[in-house]
Amino acid sequence: MDKFTEIAVIVAGIDEEYQNGVISGIINCASENDINISCFAAFGGVISNSHYDEGEYRIYDVINYQSFDGLILLTNTISDTPIKEAILKKAAGSGLPAAVLDCSDHPDFYNVHIENKKAMAEIVRHVIEVHGAKTVNYISGPLSNPEAEERYMAFLEEMAAHKLPVDVRRVFFGDFRAADGKKALEVFRRDGLSVPDAVICANDAMALAVVEELESAGYVIPDDIIVTGFDNTYNARHHLPALTTVQRPLEEAGYRACKMILDKLSGASHEHQITLPASPVFTGSCGCGAPHADASEEYMRSTYRLINRWKNDVSLLNRMTTSLAETENAQDELSVLEQFIREIKCGQFCICLCENWDETFSSPDSSGNGSSYTDTMSAPLIIDNGESLPAREFPLSDMYPVKHSSGGNISYFLPLHYRERSLGYYIITNSDFPLKSMLCHSIMLNMSNSVENIRKLVNLNRMIQELDRLYVNDQLCNIYNRNGFVRAADAIFKKCREENGRLIISFIDMDGLKMINDTYGHKEGDLALQKLASVISDCCSGDKICARFGGDEFIIVGTSTSEDDISVLEATFHKRLDTVNAALQKPYEVEASIGTIITGADDNTSIFSLITQADSVMYEKKKRKKTSRYLRKC
Repeated sequence: MDKFTEIAVIVAGIDEEYQNGVISGIINCASENDINISCFAAFGGVISNSHYDEGEYRIYDVINYQSFDGLILLTNTISDTPIKEAILKKAAGSGLPAAVLDCSDHPDFYNVHIENKKAMAEIVRHVIEVHGAKTVNYISGPLSNPEAEERYMAFLEEMAAHKLPVDVRRVFFGDFRAADGKKALEVFRRDGLSVPDAVICANDAMALAVVEELESAGYVIPDDIIVTGFDNTYNARHHLPALTTVQRPLEEAGYRACKMILDKLSGASHEHQITLPASPVFTGSCGCGAPHADASEEYMRSTYRLINRWKNDVSLLNRMTTSLAETENAQDELSVLEQFIREIKCGQFCICLCENWDETFSSPDSSGNGSSYTDTMSAPLIIDNGESLPAREFPLSDMYPVKHSSGGNISYFLPLHYRERSLGYYIITNSDFPLKSMLCHSIMLNMSNSVENIRKLVNLNRMIQELDRLYVNDQLCNIYNRNGFVRAADAIFKKCREENGRLIISFIDMDGLKMINDTYGHKEGDLALQKLASVISDCCSGDKICARFGGDEFIIVGTSTSEDDISVLEATFHKRLDTVNAALQKPYEVEASIGTIITGADDNTSIFSLITQADSVMYEKKKRKKTSRYLRKC
């Protein structure tokens, strides 16, 4: 098999427009050069749940760095600082050529830098000088993010250059999420601040949320308040008013990062850092006109495509949810998933499960048990170019259950987990679904929750079986207890009654248990009971069953064909009891009295009345045995 260049991409939130743009550029370069891309993507920091984030970020544990020729790191999209630092450390330790987006803290990496500071400075300067803003609020991303830091520093420097004070109460630090725009306004209001002239945001998602909240409160943008963003996203361009923002060459950045790695691998010279320019776009939200001609026709076409795809994905999600709710085992679930996965239209789709995915879990301990991936994985569902492949096991170090036999493949690794517990992961190959569908994350969540529900159902059934076993089994003697006997004997009794058959019933009572307990202790008494139970169990050939009926009382029930069955059963019982005693070599003997009857069954007879008859026979034998012992002593 030919060796194809393999590059890993590490990213979070691939449904965001920034990540979409950069990855699209990487894909363009990969397609031109026939290389394989493995994109490891988490949706961490999306739903404000630390347990959920922990499970999401574990997808990065799947990466086997030794299997790759190079790395592209979009660690600027990962909001969790320890996770980000761990990835950068592993990348540095791998010795692989690595390109990082907007991070100059690691001089060993190639860096594709998009100018943030200059463009943000132009936005702030424009708002102050052209529109006369004096009181300015700022909504930032996390300062652990180098892009957020650059944009914030540009804001501070421009405010200082124009001798405008920065009130710390007018600065809010978020995570680049739309919800942060709303949270920021709530904080500003709670602090009793006056209405600002402008709200400058570090990205479009937060800015658009601010616009929505202000407009719902009755403010007019930009007449009452100017709002600006950063990134020039689709929604920012097509909002009314259009958002004043910053255009960044995202696709070019992704393309150049990939090209850097390829040049390094081929021995071609390449600069260690590339800086790409970003340019401000002054439009309606600051009071400036649109810089381009009316593009309503293209907007209508793109909006139609967007809405149509969204409707199709919503239909897929709803149909999948209701169908999965009907499944009660893993096989049914996989059949349903396969049906809907085929609608996604991808070259290959794999569900990879941990070896212990269906086990009972407690809270993960400090060693990570119950949380990490297992060394051996299974792929119960593999759809390869429309063909269903047999399930297979594979080492986690292989990452893929089926290796690619060609170049130019783009694969997305997405986590399959429940809260912090890793159940496995998905691999989607050669499909735009992870990037283009607004519901990719929701559909993956739905599938993961379904796997977890099946896991719980499997364990619930196991628990029910175990409870049933405990309910019907005598734990000391490992045979039926009274509950188990009633259930099993009732079936034999009914069958015998329906077929006019005959029953054989033996009642067995242990001799001398109290003496053993009193003289040698209850541990020896328990051993004697276990040995007697094993003898009784050995006598139950064919359809016979046995049970511990009480403390030292036992029952055998089965069907009989001949009166000779009594002598055969009791002879077998005594012979095996002698064998056990010979092997046991105890200062006492395990002894028991047995009484057996053969009888028919009819509607006027109960199983317990027949047991009473067998008990009477046994009691008479026990009395004779005691009398015989007394006479021998005399």
